[in-house]
Amino acid sequence: MKNKSSYAAIIPSALLLGILASCSNLNIPLLNKNKTENIQPTTAELPTDREHIRHSSHKDYNFSISDLEKGLITGDWTIESVNGEPVVAETPAFIKFVPTEKRIYGNNGCNTINASYTFDTASRALKFSEMAATMRLCSTPGITDLDINAALANTTSYSWGHTDDEYFLFLKDANGVELLKLLHQNFDFLNGSWAVTAIEDEPVDNTEMQLVIDVDSGKIHGNTGCNILNGTMDVDMETANTLSFQDIITTRMACPDPSLQTRLIVALEDAAHAKPIDADHVMLLNLLRKPVLTLRRL
Repeated sequence: MKNKSSYAAIIPSALLLGILASCSNLNIPLLNKNKTENIQPTTAELPTDREHIRHSSHKDYNFSISDLEKGLITGDWTIESVNGEPVVAETPAFIKFVPTEKRIYGNNGCNTINASYTFDTASRALKFSEMAATMRLCSTPGITDLDINAALANTTSYSWGHTDDEYFLFLKDANGVELLKLLHQNFDFLNGSWAVTAIEDEPVDNTEMQLVIDVDSGKIHGNTGCNILNGTMDVDMETANTLSFQDIITTRMACPDPSLQTRLIVALEDAAHAKPIDADHVMLLNLLRKPVLTLRRL
């Protein structure tokens, strides 16, 4: 258990904003007392960094269009804008919804935040309560941490939208005005078994070179064309559409062309983005958006 003195107790949102105002140059009006008068203060230990709030199941990290259409709210979302303006932050601002706990965890760009939430899929009603935050001094000029706290406290409904590979959640106030725009990354299209057809721009003619990607569990395994391969896949929810393959290990059988296996491993470690070409083909790209692997669904 961490020292509780380093955390704020869970308190009503209006009081929280007043306390945090001493850490920011922003002038945010206090919230309507009616929104918080029924909240019962409790205590809680807040996580100090992102690793402490990673859920045990990767299932919450992934979202599909059908989930959105049902009105479900789960998983990790980057906070892109508040009150129509881009977020200014010292650290990435994000929210993680955990429906099994009916809580959110995240960061407002300066401090770790924590709150309870309820939502209704039929009416698209959404409400946050029992907000809490750490109280680190925020030094970045114009930081939008208090704007984010106020937006969460004033949220009453939500809507959603999407492009080809980006999913958005819009949190709104009682008048339907957009308060927060959140971005969720979806890599479900990577699930399944794949043949490696090209490394960078060079075709691969080894039919044994295959990968199996399980986004939900964050695992990758397969065959380098010679050896068994295993590793992990991590989705970076703090940077738009970014992933990484890590901890890649292989068996050590001697290979007729060891350079091909090496190139595959290097390409996986270099991959930072994924782009679906069509239902049966995917391209992995590096940070410069250059292709490192082309995959065909098996």
